[in-house]
Amino acid sequence: MTIDAEFSCQCGAVAGRATGASPESVQRIVCYCDDCQAFLHYLGRSELQNAAGGNDIVQLAPASYRFERGSERIRGVRLKPKGLYRWYASCCNTPLGNTLAPGIPFVGVMARIFQNPDEHFGRPRGSIYGQFAIGTPPPGSTRPGLRLLARALGLIGSWLLRGRAWPHPFFDRDTRTPLYPVSILSRSERDALRPRCGPRPSTEPAQPLA
Repeated sequence: MTIDAEFSCQCGAVAGRATGASPESVQRIVCYCDDCQAFLHYLGRSELQNAAGGNDIVQLAPASYRFERGSERIRGVRLKPKGLYRWYASCCNTPLGNTLAPGIPFVGVMARIFQNPDEHFGRPRGSIYGQFAIGTPPPGSTRPGLRLLARALGLIGSWLLRGRAWPHPFFDRDTRTPLYPVSILSRSERDALRPRCGPRPSTEPAQPLA
């Protein structure tokens, strides 16, 4: 059974839904990579990750993820020039999704912005990049996630074949350019975030995004 999963930023100004949501149509994982941690520190929203620095992510097809209000508040950032596009709501700095190049149909969304994520997507199937976890890495998280990678590639292939790459919530179909403003962090900005990330984060308090 599939059903739409509603989501919103923390303040409610940006909201939408993921259509056809089910555990079979997506992949849900917990990612401990330092880039995901750095992004939350950049936003001043590190409280959204778990105690070990993990980010609970739902990987879904672009065509299934759409905004219904507040899109004028969406902004993007790349930690480095060729890094992931990381999108957020400028009103309250809530993460809204991570994407690759527009030709690769993939959006990774924090599970906690959805209403009842366990009901819609099931529990996480595993964890990755545990070497960056704060404290003791979760069991199995430091090994290569070949099973999770194979499933992600299978989903991406299926989304391509079924035409689920478009419409894309963050890119224009004709020009393949971002629909919203995107900034790229300087090396000094990026380097300033690293000490706050695992496995041995600094105790320096994070400064929220201006």
